[in-house]
Amino acid sequence: MENIVLLVIFVLASFTDFLDGYIARKRNIITNFGKFMDPLADKLLVFATIIVLLERGRFSAFGFGLGFVVTLMIAREFIVTGIRLLAVNENVVIAASKLGKAKTVSQMIMIIVLLVNCYPFALLGESAKDITALILIAIAGLLTLISGFDYFIKNKTLIFEKK
Repeated sequence: MENIVLLVIFVLASFTDFLDGYIARKRNIITNFGKFMDPLADKLLVFATIIVLLERGRFSAFGFGLGFVVTLMIAREFIVTGIRLLAVNENVVIAASKLGKAKTVSQMIMIIVLLVNCYPFALLGESAKDITALILIAIAGLLTLISGFDYFIKNKTLIFEKK
C-alpha cells in the first residue's frame, strides 16, 4: 500500500512538473527563475523518491544497480550545479537540454517501475522483474552520463574561462 501512495504522489508531481513546463512554453512565459528552479525541483523529486527506494532495500546502495547509478546521478548533479553557478556569475542562465530532459524522464520511468515492482513483468517471475529493473537503471545511468558529458562539453569555455 505504501508503494501505491508513493507512486500516486510521484506520478502526480511528475505530471504537474510536465504540465508547468508545457504551459510555460505554450504561453511563452519562460523565466530565468523557472529555468533555474525547474531542474532543481526535478532533482528533489527524483532523489527524494530514490532515497525511499534505497531505504526500502529495493536495491543495495553499495552494490551494482540503483546504488551505483544514484552515485553517478549525484555526481552529475553536483557538476551541473557547479557549472550553473559559474554561469550565473557571468549573468548567463543555462536552460535544460533535450538530453537532460531525456535523463529526467528515464529516471522517472525507472522510479515508477521500481515502485510498482515491475508489475507488468511480475507474471514472468523474480528474475524477469530484476532484469527489467536493471535495464531501466542502466538506461537512466547511461543517459545521466551522456547528458553530463554533453553539459560539460557545451559549457567548457565557461568552465575554463580565464579572468
